[in-house]
Amino acid sequence: MVITPCHDYYPLTPHAQEQIPWFLRRWITPREPPDQHVVLTVGALHQADSAALRSAASVWHDELAVLPKPLFVVNVGGPTSNCTYGVDLAKQLTAMLQGVIWSCGSIRVSFSRRTPEKVAKIIVNEFSNNPKVFIWNGEDPNPHMGHLAWADAFLITADSVSMLSEACSTGKPVYVIGAERCVWKFAYFQKSLQERGVVRPFTGKEDISENWSYPPLNDLAEAANRVKKALAERGWRLCS
Repeated sequence: MVITPCHDYYPLTPHAQEQIPWFLRRWITPREPPDQHVVLTVGALHQADSAALRSAASVWHDELAVLPKPLFVVNVGGPTSNCTYGVDLAKQLTAMLQGVIWSCGSIRVSFSRRTPEKVAKIIVNEFSNNPKVFIWNGEDPNPHMGHLAWADAFLITADSVSMLSEACSTGKPVYVIGAERCVWKFAYFQKSLQERGVVRPFTGKEDISENWSYPPLNDLAEAANRVKKALAERGWRLCS
């Protein structure tokens, strides 16, 4: 059994086939559509389930529960071959964030290991002296799980499938910046999230106190149930 995101089968779609030279298709296109041996998820599998978030909420209670609401968490990843950007996106992000800061009680910014220094520097220089904004310095403990548990809304760069998948499992508003820069299967992933209503493009004109919701992504539990069902059909079961 194989568990994989739907966008890994993007090369089978007619739109993708038009982009692949015919002499390369056999090398980069799946040989056949997924069958019962393939479990397709919307996003990446991760550990941020309800139990993990309850635990994180407890661990980070003293630091995050007291912050003025709404708490807007900004997660910045880094450019990839299928989602390229640089200081241009950092400048766009800072300008748009200035447009919504009035509606935020608190803003917490985190960078990933892939965030270019020049991108981080622009954001730090813009907000380091703003009393509403806290920028994580990259030192332990990592507040990521606490942010998932306590945030009222998220802004995430489009390059990170994992960060988006985690945030979209919370049922809280998730805004995306940079989706228009994604190509190939990453663009397909962004399109699928928007069609499901789990993310919205960030415009810088939002009122972050406005709440909206959606059925949270639950890929891990759904994939696990498929595995258990397949085992049961063979007369096997998992030992607890």
